[in-house]
Amino acid sequence: MSDKSADMFAASNLRPEDQFLCSICLDVFTDPVTTPCGHNFCKNCITRNWDINVRCKCPLCNKLFKRRPELEINHLFSEVVAQFRDETQQNANSNSEQQAAKPGEVPCDYCTGTRLRALKSCLVCLTSYCETHLEPHLTIKGLKRHQLIEPVENLEGRMCTKHDKHLELFCKTDQTCVCTLCSVLDHKTHEFVPLREESEEKKTELRKMDDEIQEIIKKRRQKIQEINESVKMSKDAADKQKTEGVQIFTVLKEFIEKGLKKVIKEIEDKQETTEKQAEGLIKELEEEISELKKRSSELKQASRSEDHLHFIQSFSSLKAVPPTKDWTEVIVLPPTYEGTVMRAVAQLEETLKKHFKKLLAKAELRRVQQYAVDVSLDPDTAHPELILSDDGKQVNFGNVNQSLSDNPKRFTVFANVLGRQGFSSGRFYFEVQVKGKTDWILGVARESVNRKGGNSVKPQDGFWALWLRNNNEYTACTGPAAVLSLASAPDKVGVFVDYEERLVSFYDVYAAAFIYSFTGCSFTEKLYPCFNPCNNDNGKNSAPLLITPINRIN
Repeated sequence: MSDKSADMFAASNLRPEDQFLCSICLDVFTDPVTTPCGHNFCKNCITRNWDINVRCKCPLCNKLFKRRPELEINHLFSEVVAQFRDETQQNANSNSEQQAAKPGEVPCDYCTGTRLRALKSCLVCLTSYCETHLEPHLTIKGLKRHQLIEPVENLEGRMCTKHDKHLELFCKTDQTCVCTLCSVLDHKTHEFVPLREESEEKKTELRKMDDEIQEIIKKRRQKIQEINESVKMSKDAADKQKTEGVQIFTVLKEFIEKGLKKVIKEIEDKQETTEKQAEGLIKELEEEISELKKRSSELKQASRSEDHLHFIQSFSSLKAVPPTKDWTEVIVLPPTYEGTVMRAVAQLEETLKKHFKKLLAKAELRRVQQYAVDVSLDPDTAHPELILSDDGKQVNFGNVNQSLSDNPKRFTVFANVLGRQGFSSGRFYFEVQVKGKTDWILGVARESVNRKGGNSVKPQDGFWALWLRNNNEYTACTGPAAVLSLASAPDKVGVFVDYEERLVSFYDVYAAAFIYSFTGCSFTEKLYPCFNPCNNDNGKNSAPLLITPINRIN
């Protein structure tokens, strides 16, 4: 490179990379050469330029040459250009590995062409830099002191519009960001804190707000879970009802089909009987007709005979009519079908009523069984003559008055014992085996029942119970008692209580049959399962009352 060229290069105000661009093709020099005036061009570019122009002049400074000058090869400048080309290629490769700024991302302010995503923003330079252009801030001593932050847009907005200084303080009085000059001029009597301190304070507020939001989210998720559980319960109930519906209507269809087959068979049997009767009569008539035809043929033959002697001799036998049946009163009456279908329908209706009553009772028992609770006996409430099992699941009458502490909870007149568990809301259900007993009382009692006296077991006294006496006399302990007529003696009794509906119901578990319900009950306090095995009657009633696990019916 000539001294003149070097001076021009050093004095140039262009960006450093612009010094390596040919002013004709505007690309990095290829085989750079120097004109006498000291300017550099690609060899091919300046040669073509002079080839198409009559007069040779410098395309950059327009200096006119009298004759076409010799072009000098600038070896030093060529090496610098080659080095620049390599560095440019490396930067291009590096940039290709970086990502171009997407919408919403901060672009590099220094990139030309495709603007890469900024890696940092400088609060001193008020400029955002990609990884390549950030390098000087990480290596040059003076730039390393600049404050770098995560890339942000509108860096100019971080400057005070009035004093053109960085916004470094927060005015608590006016709730605004200010520069140091603002703090001593326009806001001098106000309260200030550094931006970092105010930022931390507001972040604390945001964290509290986020905690509140997270709590709200938690509650909403719990609500979603509740809704999903409700939907699941609804689906399970719907599936169960569909299954029951299919079962019931399948049974209904089978009953109807059987009834239809029966009525059709009855009608067909009547018709078949009529047809057989008619066939028998017709057969008799056809046999008589055959005999009469035979006699008619004989008469016609005799009438044509020329043997007068033989004709006269056989005349008497031919004159007699063959014996026949008197058919005057013989008729075939069509069978009456009137009422056949209606009788079949009535019979089907009665059968269905019985069957569906059983099905509905079974479905009802299945429904209440889902409210089963674990009940055990409370020994502190047991009458002194009652013997309880160690697991608290069975009780029988011992005929011996045990020496037990008399506490306010213990029954001393009626041979009762209550369950440990009390209920003051919702629904509950339990089952008790009564097989082998001739007497028992079973139901629920309110907490405040008279345990030291009383002479009746009825709702007015706080009891809702059934009573078996003399092996087959079932009564509901109402006032007066209601006598019950049961199809069979229950071996296991189910007790169901709906506190809100004020209902106590009893079921024969094995027969899946409803026994009795107390309705409109007055519940104002806790209710407890109540058991009374009654006197053992010289061993006839020695079997215990046994609280059993629930085996849900299908």
